Amino acid sequence: MELSILLEYGWILLVLIALEGLLAADNALVLAIMVKHLPEEQRKKALFYGLVGAFFFRFASLFAISFLVNVWQVQAIGAVYLLFIALNHIFRKVVVKKADESTETSKAAKKKSGFWTTVLKVELADIAFAVDSILAAVALAVALPDSGLPNIGGLDGGKFLVIFAGGLIGLIIMRFAANFFVKLLQSKPGLEIAAFLIVGWVGVKLAVYTLAHKDLAILSEGFAKSPEWKITFYVVLLLIAVGGWFLSKEKSPQSQAE
Repeated sequence: MELSILLEYGWILLVLIALEGLLAADNALVLAIMVKHLPEEQRKKALFYGLVGAFFFRFASLFAISFLVNVWQVQAIGAVYLLFIALNHIFRKVVVKKADESTETSKAAKKKSGFWTTVLKVELADIAFAVDSILAAVALAVALPDSGLPNIGGLDGGKFLVIFAGGLIGLIIMRFAANFFVKLLQSKPGLEIAAFLIVGWVGVKLAVYTLAHKDLAILSEGFAKSPEWKITFYVVLLLIAVGGWFLSKEKSPQSQAE
């Protein structure tokens, strides 16, 4: 593999690690809220089953998408889905009033589920998290140049390994480093919005790649793989990340505790 291609793959992997870290923290936060009403022993079991489910669904999604990734309809659905979850999340965070959110939370708290019902809800959440993660990884990796490695499913071997590594790292973060990322999101809440802005921007990238598919040819294939578009994509991505870090107001430990 040429050095320039190797560097591009390495850069995508670094972007995936950062994005997977933030998404894994958000996922871990959701799971923690879902199981917090259970007794401690049951809570640990529910989270363990959730982790097992996360592994299974993440890899099932990866192997399924590797056979479907070159179908433009699947790419289009993926692009629309990524844009939807990004806009929906940002809308709920920015537009919906905190009073409404706290009311919904208090109502939800009154309806406490049993152990197996909670486990079922955790597994359903795992499916959604797996789809989010794999689609984001695919959207980043699919426009990479071919590595020359043998295909896995319908996907170039190098691209498959990058997506696999990103998904695996996301799970490791969810299991071992989630607390660090949760605290980071609590101290700099703007990072969560930045992460979903990145997800939306990744959705735009997948949309561009879809429109350049040979069966559609609305955009030229050369544009989707051109250095100009790649530079534009990464510059905007970097600006979102840097903006999220510096524009996010840091919360004091006292306000976090509240």
